[in-house]
Amino acid sequence: MLTILRKELVDYFTSIRCLVLFILVFIASAAAIYGAYYGIREASIDPGPVFIKLFTTGEDLPSLVVFIAMLVPIIGVALGFDAINGERSSGTLNRILSQPIYRDSVINGKFLAGIITLAIMIGAIILIVGGYGLRMIGVPPTAEEIIRIFIYFISAVIYGAFWMGLAILFSVLFRSLAVSLLFPMAIWILLGIPASVFNPYISFFVPAVSNSVSVQLMLMRLSPYFLFEEAYWVLLIPAWRGYGLLTTTTSSMLPNPLSLDQSLLIVWPQLTALIAITAVCFAISYVVFMRQEIRST
Repeated sequence: MLTILRKELVDYFTSIRCLVLFILVFIASAAAIYGAYYGIREASIDPGPVFIKLFTTGEDLPSLVVFIAMLVPIIGVALGFDAINGERSSGTLNRILSQPIYRDSVINGKFLAGIITLAIMIGAIILIVGGYGLRMIGVPPTAEEIIRIFIYFISAVIYGAFWMGLAILFSVLFRSLAVSLLFPMAIWILLGIPASVFNPYISFFVPAVSNSVSVQLMLMRLSPYFLFEEAYWVLLIPAWRGYGLLTTTTSSMLPNPLSLDQSLLIVWPQLTALIAITAVCFAISYVVFMRQEIRST
Protein backbone atom coordinates (compact mmCIF):
# COMPACT_ATOMS: atom_id res chain seq x y z
CA MET A 1 0.00 0.00 0.00
CA LEU A 2 2.91 2.36 0.66
CA THR A 3 3.94 2.09 -2.99
CA ILE A 4 0.48 3.14 -4.14
CA LEU A 5 0.43 5.89 -1.50
CA ARG A 6 3.73 7.37 -2.67
CA LYS A 7 2.70 7.11 -6.32
CA GLU A 8 -0.63 8.87 -5.68
CA LEU A 9 0.99 11.64 -3.65
CA VAL A 10 3.46 12.29 -6.46
CA ASP A 11 0.61 12.35 -8.98
CA TYR A 12 -1.41 14.76 -6.87
CA PHE A 13 1.37 17.25 -6.18
CA THR A 14 2.63 17.28 -9.76
CA SER A 15 -0.78 17.70 -11.41
CA ILE A 16 -2.41 20.86 -12.74
CA ARG A 17 -5.51 19.97 -10.71
CA CYS A 18 -3.63 20.19 -7.44
CA LEU A 19 -2.01 23.47 -8.52
CA VAL A 20 -5.43 24.98 -9.22
CA LEU A 21 -6.72 23.77 -5.84
CA PHE A 22 -3.73 25.33 -4.05
CA ILE A 23 -4.40 28.61 -5.86
CA LEU A 24 -7.99 28.47 -4.56
CA VAL A 25 -6.60 27.82 -1.08
CA PHE A 26 -4.40 30.92 -1.19
CA ILE A 27 -7.22 33.07 -2.58
CA ALA A 28 -9.54 31.88 0.20
CA SER A 29 -6.83 32.58 2.78
CA ALA A 30 -6.27 36.12 1.50
CA ALA A 31 -10.00 36.83 1.43
CA ALA A 32 -10.45 35.44 4.95
CA ILE A 33 -7.58 37.58 6.29
CA TYR A 34 -9.05 40.68 4.68
CA GLY A 35 -12.52 39.98 6.08
CA ALA A 36 -11.19 39.12 9.53
CA TYR A 37 -9.05 42.28 9.70
CA TYR A 38 -11.93 44.66 9.02
CA GLY A 39 -14.44 42.50 10.88
CA ILE A 40 -12.41 42.53 14.10
CA ARG A 41 -11.86 46.29 13.82
CA GLU A 42 -15.60 46.96 13.41
CA ALA A 43 -16.80 44.35 15.91
CA SER A 44 -17.84 45.43 19.36
CA ILE A 45 -16.04 44.10 22.41
CA ASP A 46 -17.64 40.88 23.59
CA PRO A 47 -16.53 38.10 25.90
CA GLY A 48 -14.58 35.25 24.45
CA PRO A 49 -11.18 34.49 22.91
CA VAL A 50 -9.68 37.01 20.48
CA PHE A 51 -7.33 34.97 18.29
CA ILE A 52 -10.03 32.51 17.29
CA LYS A 53 -12.10 35.40 15.87
CA LEU A 54 -9.70 35.38 12.92
CA PHE A 55 -11.48 32.23 11.76
CA THR A 56 -15.08 33.23 12.50
CA THR A 57 -15.21 36.98 11.73
CA GLY A 58 -15.84 38.49 8.31
CA GLU A 59 -16.65 41.92 6.96
CA ASP A 60 -18.24 42.10 3.46
CA LEU A 61 -16.69 38.67 2.85
CA PRO A 62 -17.40 35.25 4.36
CA SER A 63 -15.27 34.17 7.30
CA LEU A 64 -12.62 31.48 6.99
CA VAL A 65 -14.88 28.74 8.34
CA VAL A 66 -17.44 29.55 5.64
CA PHE A 67 -14.75 29.50 2.94
CA ILE A 68 -13.52 26.11 4.17
CA ALA A 69 -17.07 24.72 4.30
CA MET A 70 -17.47 25.70 0.63
CA LEU A 71 -14.01 24.63 -0.57
CA VAL A 72 -13.60 21.30 1.21
CA PRO A 73 -16.34 19.45 -0.76
CA ILE A 74 -14.87 20.76 -4.02
CA ILE A 75 -11.38 19.60 -3.04
CA GLY A 76 -12.67 16.21 -1.87
CA VAL A 77 -14.64 15.58 -5.06
CA ALA A 78 -11.74 16.80 -7.25
CA LEU A 79 -9.36 14.38 -5.55
CA GLY A 80 -11.62 11.33 -5.74
CA PHE A 81 -13.91 11.46 -8.77
CA ASP A 82 -11.40 9.72 -11.09
CA ALA A 83 -9.57 7.58 -8.55
CA ILE A 84 -10.63 4.25 -10.07
CA ASN A 85 -12.33 4.88 -13.41
CA GLY A 86 -9.47 7.20 -14.41
CA GLU A 87 -7.03 4.32 -14.05
CA ARG A 88 -9.48 1.99 -15.80
CA SER A 89 -10.07 4.30 -18.78
CA SER A 90 -6.33 4.86 -19.28
CA GLY A 91 -5.63 1.12 -19.07
CA THR A 92 -3.23 1.42 -16.13
CA LEU A 93 -5.44 -0.31 -13.55
CA ASN A 94 -4.97 -3.71 -15.19
CA ARG A 95 -1.21 -3.19 -15.33
CA ILE A 96 -1.07 -2.13 -11.68
CA LEU A 97 -3.02 -5.20 -10.56
CA SER A 98 -0.80 -7.45 -12.68
CA GLN A 99 2.06 -6.52 -10.34
CA PRO A 100 2.48 -8.18 -6.91
CA ILE A 101 0.11 -5.65 -5.34
CA TYR A 102 -3.05 -6.56 -3.48
CA ARG A 103 -6.22 -5.11 -4.91
CA ASP A 104 -7.29 -3.56 -1.61
CA SER A 105 -3.94 -1.75 -1.45
CA VAL A 106 -4.96 0.23 -4.54
CA ILE A 107 -8.15 1.72 -3.15
CA ASN A 108 -6.72 2.08 0.37
CA GLY A 109 -3.63 3.87 -0.93
CA LYS A 110 -5.69 6.21 -3.09
CA PHE A 111 -8.04 7.09 -0.24
CA LEU A 112 -5.20 7.65 2.23
CA ALA A 113 -3.25 9.78 -0.27
CA GLY A 114 -6.32 11.90 -0.86
CA ILE A 115 -6.80 12.44 2.88
CA ILE A 116 -3.16 13.48 3.28
CA THR A 117 -3.44 15.94 0.38
CA LEU A 118 -6.71 17.29 1.75
CA ALA A 119 -5.21 17.70 5.23
CA ILE A 120 -2.22 19.59 3.80
CA MET A 121 -4.51 22.01 1.96
CA ILE A 122 -6.75 22.65 4.96
CA GLY A 123 -3.75 22.97 7.24
CA ALA A 124 -2.19 25.47 4.81
CA ILE A 125 -5.28 27.70 5.01
CA ILE A 126 -5.37 27.59 8.81
CA LEU A 127 -1.62 28.25 9.17
CA ILE A 128 -1.63 31.12 6.68
CA VAL A 129 -4.57 32.85 8.34
CA GLY A 130 -3.31 32.10 11.86
CA GLY A 131 0.27 33.20 11.16
CA TYR A 132 -0.58 36.42 9.38
CA GLY A 133 -3.42 37.13 11.81
CA LEU A 134 -1.06 36.75 14.77
CA ARG A 135 1.12 39.47 13.31
CA MET A 136 -1.94 41.56 12.48
CA ILE A 137 -3.69 41.56 15.88
CA GLY A 138 -0.67 40.93 18.10
CA VAL A 139 -2.59 38.61 20.44
CA PRO A 140 -1.14 35.08 20.76
CA PRO A 141 -3.54 32.15 21.03
CA THR A 142 -4.15 30.45 24.34
CA ALA A 143 -3.71 26.72 24.81
CA GLU A 144 -7.47 26.19 24.67
CA GLU A 145 -7.73 28.13 21.40
CA ILE A 146 -4.99 26.00 19.83
CA ILE A 147 -6.81 22.82 20.89
CA ARG A 148 -10.12 24.13 19.53
CA ILE A 149 -8.52 25.02 16.19
CA PHE A 150 -6.80 21.62 16.01
CA ILE A 151 -10.08 19.77 16.65
CA TYR A 152 -11.73 21.98 14.03
CA PHE A 153 -8.94 20.99 11.61
CA ILE A 154 -9.63 17.30 12.30
CA SER A 155 -13.39 17.80 11.76
CA ALA A 156 -12.73 19.61 8.45
CA VAL A 157 -10.54 16.72 7.26
CA ILE A 158 -13.28 14.24 8.21
CA TYR A 159 -15.83 16.37 6.38
CA GLY A 160 -13.62 16.42 3.28
CA ALA A 161 -12.99 12.68 3.58
CA PHE A 162 -16.73 12.08 3.30
CA TRP A 163 -16.93 13.94 -0.01
CA MET A 164 -13.83 12.22 -1.29
CA GLY A 165 -15.24 8.83 -0.24
CA LEU A 166 -18.49 9.68 -2.01
CA ALA A 167 -16.58 10.65 -5.16
CA ILE A 168 -14.54 7.43 -5.02
CA LEU A 169 -17.78 5.47 -4.67
CA PHE A 170 -19.14 6.92 -7.94
CA SER A 171 -15.71 6.42 -9.49
CA VAL A 172 -16.01 2.72 -8.70
CA LEU A 173 -19.64 2.45 -9.82
CA PHE A 174 -19.38 4.32 -13.14
CA ARG A 175 -16.83 4.13 -15.91
CA SER A 176 -17.55 7.64 -17.20
CA LEU A 177 -15.48 10.41 -15.62
CA ALA A 178 -18.21 12.97 -16.30
CA VAL A 179 -20.86 10.92 -14.49
CA SER A 180 -18.62 10.24 -11.49
CA LEU A 181 -17.98 13.99 -11.23
CA LEU A 182 -21.55 15.21 -11.75
CA PHE A 183 -23.19 12.86 -9.23
CA PRO A 184 -21.24 13.98 -6.12
CA MET A 185 -21.40 17.63 -7.23
CA ALA A 186 -25.18 17.35 -7.59
CA ILE A 187 -25.42 15.80 -4.11
CA TRP A 188 -23.20 18.57 -2.72
CA ILE A 189 -25.44 21.27 -4.23
CA LEU A 190 -28.59 19.57 -2.97
CA LEU A 191 -27.35 18.91 0.57
CA GLY A 192 -25.65 22.29 0.80
CA ILE A 193 -28.85 24.26 0.26
CA PRO A 194 -29.83 25.98 3.52
CA ALA A 195 -32.68 24.33 5.34
CA SER A 196 -34.58 27.65 5.36
CA VAL A 197 -35.17 27.20 1.64
CA PHE A 198 -37.11 23.99 2.25
CA ASN A 199 -38.93 25.08 5.40
CA PRO A 200 -41.85 26.82 3.59
CA TYR A 201 -42.48 23.75 1.43
CA ILE A 202 -42.18 21.33 4.35
CA SER A 203 -44.54 23.47 6.40
CA PHE A 204 -47.05 23.52 3.53
CA PHE A 205 -47.19 19.75 3.08
CA VAL A 206 -46.62 18.76 6.72
CA PRO A 207 -47.81 21.60 8.98
CA ALA A 208 -46.96 19.69 12.16
CA VAL A 209 -43.29 19.60 11.20
CA SER A 210 -43.01 23.39 11.23
CA ASN A 211 -44.05 23.44 14.89
CA SER A 212 -41.54 20.80 15.97
CA VAL A 213 -38.00 22.09 16.37
CA SER A 214 -36.67 18.59 17.04
CA VAL A 215 -38.10 17.24 13.76
CA GLN A 216 -36.69 20.18 11.84
CA LEU A 217 -33.27 19.60 13.36
CA MET A 218 -33.47 15.89 12.60
CA LEU A 219 -34.23 16.63 8.93
CA MET A 220 -31.46 19.24 8.68
CA ARG A 221 -28.94 16.86 10.25
CA LEU A 222 -29.36 14.52 7.32
CA SER A 223 -27.07 16.95 5.52
CA PRO A 224 -23.30 16.54 6.11
CA TYR A 225 -22.92 20.29 5.55
CA PHE A 226 -25.26 21.04 8.46
CA LEU A 227 -23.44 18.57 10.73
CA PHE A 228 -20.13 20.21 9.94
CA GLU A 229 -21.63 23.68 10.37
CA GLU A 230 -22.91 22.79 13.84
CA ALA A 231 -19.52 21.33 14.74
CA TYR A 232 -17.39 24.29 13.76
CA TRP A 233 -19.69 26.90 15.31
CA VAL A 234 -19.67 25.09 18.64
CA LEU A 235 -15.89 24.59 18.51
CA LEU A 236 -14.88 28.08 17.41
CA ILE A 237 -17.55 30.16 19.16
CA PRO A 238 -17.62 28.97 22.80
CA ALA A 239 -20.67 31.11 23.61
CA TRP A 240 -22.71 29.33 20.93
CA ARG A 241 -24.78 26.37 22.12
CA GLY A 242 -25.80 24.77 18.83
CA TYR A 243 -29.14 24.89 17.04
CA GLY A 244 -30.68 22.33 19.32
CA LEU A 245 -29.39 23.79 22.59
CA LEU A 246 -29.83 27.54 22.20
CA THR A 247 -30.71 29.25 25.43
CA THR A 248 -33.51 31.73 25.65
CA THR A 249 -31.67 34.74 26.98
CA THR A 250 -32.72 38.33 26.69
CA SER A 251 -30.95 40.71 24.35
CA SER A 252 -29.07 42.27 27.28
CA MET A 253 -27.71 38.92 28.46
CA LEU A 254 -24.98 36.97 26.73
CA PRO A 255 -24.49 33.24 27.42
CA ASN A 256 -21.30 32.38 29.22
CA PRO A 257 -18.65 30.77 26.99
CA LEU A 258 -18.52 27.01 27.28
CA SER A 259 -15.38 25.27 28.43
CA LEU A 260 -13.53 22.99 26.03
CA ASP A 261 -14.90 19.75 27.50
CA GLN A 262 -18.46 21.10 27.40
CA SER A 263 -18.05 22.10 23.74
CA LEU A 264 -16.71 18.64 22.92
CA LEU A 265 -19.68 17.08 24.68
CA ILE A 266 -22.05 19.06 22.45
CA VAL A 267 -20.14 18.51 19.21
CA TRP A 268 -19.33 14.82 19.69
CA PRO A 269 -22.55 13.49 18.04
CA GLN A 270 -21.92 15.59 14.91
CA LEU A 271 -18.34 14.37 14.59
CA THR A 272 -19.43 10.77 15.17
CA ALA A 273 -22.08 11.08 12.46
CA LEU A 274 -19.54 12.50 9.98
CA ILE A 275 -17.13 9.66 10.73
CA ALA A 276 -19.93 7.10 10.34
CA ILE A 277 -21.16 8.32 6.92
CA THR A 278 -17.55 8.59 5.72
CA ALA A 279 -16.89 5.00 6.78
CA VAL A 280 -20.08 3.82 5.09
CA CYS A 281 -19.19 5.50 1.78
CA PHE A 282 -15.68 4.08 1.74
CA ALA A 283 -16.85 0.62 2.88
CA ILE A 284 -19.31 0.41 -0.01
CA SER A 285 -16.58 1.56 -2.43
CA TYR A 286 -14.20 -1.03 -0.99
CA VAL A 287 -16.65 -3.93 -1.27
CA VAL A 288 -17.77 -3.04 -4.81
CA PHE A 289 -14.19 -2.58 -6.02
CA MET A 290 -13.08 -5.89 -4.52
CA ARG A 291 -15.90 -7.69 -6.31
CA GLN A 292 -15.48 -6.00 -9.68
CA GLU A 293 -13.97 -7.80 -12.63
CA ILE A 294 -10.96 -5.94 -13.98
CA ARG A 295 -10.40 -6.44 -17.68
CA SER A 296 -7.83 -4.94 -19.97
CA THR A 297 -9.29 -2.34 -22.36
